[in-house]
Order: sequence, then structure tokens, then C-alpha cells
Amino acid sequence: MRIDLHIHTTESDGFLTAEEVISIAYKRGINLISITDHDTTLGIEKALKIIEKSSLRIIPGVEFNTSYNDEEIHLLGYYKNIDNDRLQKRLKDIRLERTEITKNMVAKLRQNGIDIAWNEVRAVASEHGIICKAHIMYALRNKMRQPQYLDWNLIASWFRPGGLAYIPYTGNPYQEAVDFILGTGGLPVLAHPGIIKNRSLVPELLKYKPIGLEVYYGYWENQEEIISYFSEISRKSAVLSTGGSDYHGFYSPIEIGEINVPPECGNDLMTYLDIK
Repeated sequence: MRIDLHIHTTESDGFLTAEEVISIAYKRGINLISITDHDTTLGIEKALKIIEKSSLRIIPGVEFNTSYNDEEIHLLGYYKNIDNDRLQKRLKDIRLERTEITKNMVAKLRQNGIDIAWNEVRAVASEHGIICKAHIMYALRNKMRQPQYLDWNLIASWFRPGGLAYIPYTGNPYQEAVDFILGTGGLPVLAHPGIIKNRSLVPELLKYKPIGLEVYYGYWENQEEIISYFSEISRKSAVLSTGGSDYHGFYSPIEIGEINVPPECGNDLMTYLDIK
């Protein structure tokens, strides 16, 4: 069984529509996916309608940005059912908060001589979804005659701590986000722990409540070594392990379905969520 439990679409900061993601999954022989857009379930809702009569399985998911000890921590929330008023209201509130931060990021870029306007960023985002730093990157790409020569590592650094457009989002503390996902019927999973700057926080984060850990991931160097490291942590401290490509688009180093996620990750997640 081929699995990818971390994929983004144009409903948040991805480059592909839900339809295109499904088409790629079919072509690559993937059996189980999760669309985990940031702060919205619109991509999942569209995907579920498309695959209604197919063998491809989809686990509903959503990715939350949270904060803990001055670090940005991402949580994946996996659900059996996203038709939940409390969940949807909170996601809407977060989208509004984070979109306002993105406006301020654009203002900081302009103050630093970067030629980008808010209407250009707004134009590349979903009508009802979040607008975030990735949309600034898409808008910059659209302005360039030769976008292939853009230094994406440099541009990404603008939005990291110390970067010229960095603005932290503190409106969703880690513990509150974990409690919220559990309280709305989901399973919180600590996303891409190898990207957390202070890696020693991982066991501490896992101790707060019984949650999962995203072990099988490919954005870091020494992939096999780090996967082995987090697999052992997950075995000792997490409810279950997950994994996926975290595919966004043209700047993603890993394609949909390229990470080898063991079948038991999908089976364990579906069992936890009582998905038949």
C-alpha cells in the first residue's frame, strides 16, 4: 500500500488543485492520502466528492501553526469527520488572523525595497482560504521573467526568525491547539519534528497529551538517519507514527508519494479514527 498523509492544495498554500492532487495519486498508484491544508478543509471537501466511487482512500486532515517557547510548531490534525461547527469556526478565525499577518509581511517587504503589492498576493490565493507567505512567493514568481533563477532559499529566509519580513503568529498556543484537535474529535500529530530548531523540545511536546509523531518525512538532510531517530522516539512516546511528502508545489523537494511510508501508519491512523 502506497501512502502520503501530508499534501497541500491551492485551498491553502499549495500549487495544485484538489483535482490535480487526486489525478497524480491515481497515476502513481497511491492508495491512501490525506490533504492537510493550512487552516482549511475546503480541499478535503472537494477531494472527497471526486473520489466518491473510487478505490483511493482519503483521511481528512488540517495543518495548524502553533507556538511553544517562542518556536513555531506545526500540528497535523486528522479527523474522521470535518463536518463540525466548532472546528470550522476556529479555522475561519485563524485564517483571518494569519491573513492579516501576511498583509503586514507584504508591508515589511515593501519597506525593504521588494517590489510586491498586496493585490498581487491576493490574486494567487484561494477566494475563501488562508493567505500566507507562500502566496507572496507565488506572486514574486509570477512577476519574474525568469523565475527559475530566483533564490528560493534566500526568499524563504525572509520569513524566518530574524528575516526582513518575519512576523510570528502567536494566536494559537501549542497546548490549546492540541486540546482543540482532541476536543473536536481529531488526533493531533506533531509535524516534521526535524524542522523544529530546538529538537530537544520534541519529547517535551509529546508528553503534554497522547498524540502522534510525523516520522517519515524528506525535507531534511541525512533522511534515513533522522527517520530512524524519530521512529525510536515515536515508538517510546507517541500514539502512532505518520508520514508524507508535505508537497506544496514547484519549490517542494519531495514529490507526492515519494516518501516511503509504512502501511501500518495508514492502518493505525484509520483504526484510531475509526475509519472503516
